[in-house]
Amino acid sequence: MKTVITYLFVSAGLLAGAGNALASEALAKKHNCLACHATDKKLVGPSYQEVAAKYKGDAGAEAKLIAKLKNGGAGAWGQIPMPPNASVPDADIKTLVKWVLSAKK
Repeated sequence: MKTVITYLFVSAGLLAGAGNALASEALAKKHNCLACHATDKKLVGPSYQEVAAKYKGDAGAEAKLIAKLKNGGAGAWGQIPMPPNASVPDADIKTLVKWVLSAKK
């Protein structure tokens, strides 16, 4: 019986994680992030996997990326600037940054 209960809790956790990832990808589509970025390959900007790898182990990564998404930036990934996204709600930006930082190769 304990095994069944454990299995149910693990399954629920996996489904919740998958649901969060799908919701985050939907946010990326909604806010046009996927016009310049992809999960696994460079488009106009770096892939989400490249961003996650660059900031892995950086305790300030979330705050840095939130500021970069909101205010835009240039130079970190080449000459093409990222435009500011001031109209994107702060809660959506935070969700997107957490999702990007969780990307794995």
